[in-house]
Amino acid sequence: MSQPEGNKKPSIAEIAVLAVVGAIVMYVGYWIDSNHALASVEGPLNKMGIPLELGKTVGTIGMFIALFKVIHGFFLVPLFDAINGRTNELESTFGEAENLRAEMTQLKSDYEKRIAETEVSAREQIQAQIREAQDLKKELMADAARKADEYKNQAMAEIDAEKRKALTDLRLHVTNLSLQATEKLLGENVDSDRNRKIIDDFLATVEVKN
Repeated sequence: MSQPEGNKKPSIAEIAVLAVVGAIVMYVGYWIDSNHALASVEGPLNKMGIPLELGKTVGTIGMFIALFKVIHGFFLVPLFDAINGRTNELESTFGEAENLRAEMTQLKSDYEKRIAETEVSAREQIQAQIREAQDLKKELMADAARKADEYKNQAMAEIDAEKRKALTDLRLHVTNLSLQATEKLLGENVDSDRNRKIIDDFLATVEVKN
């Protein structure tokens, strides 16, 4: 980066020219002071309370002119360069800090967005699992009810079959007992299909009434 015009170091020629000019002015001031060339001006000023030695003043100005470029080039320019460098460094640091702050803000926003999306996804998964569990529960309950009905119907059918078998056995037993009792009373054989049918019909009538 090029230095500003005022911050460039002076050339040897510039220093030499101002040194010569300053030396001349210093010599003039020394001459004025030595020869009291401006005593006519200094006297009235001293009486007015303004103690002014014009020769020394001119010499001081000459010295300043002679040393101005030296002071500027070897002291002020490095000082200004250091100040500008530090300013640029601070600006760069502040810029990096601002960029980092913006990046952190973006990262925070992205993190919060991902957290919200994760929560929504987790909530949806939990609700889906709950619905699946409820559907499975309904299916299991329906299957259990269906099997219970099947077992109940099967048991009732078995009971009904056992009941019919028991009634048949009981009817046969009652018929045999009735025929045997009749044979003992009459003293003859009465076991015939006709008599068995009469007894069966009678027992059937009794079962219907009961």
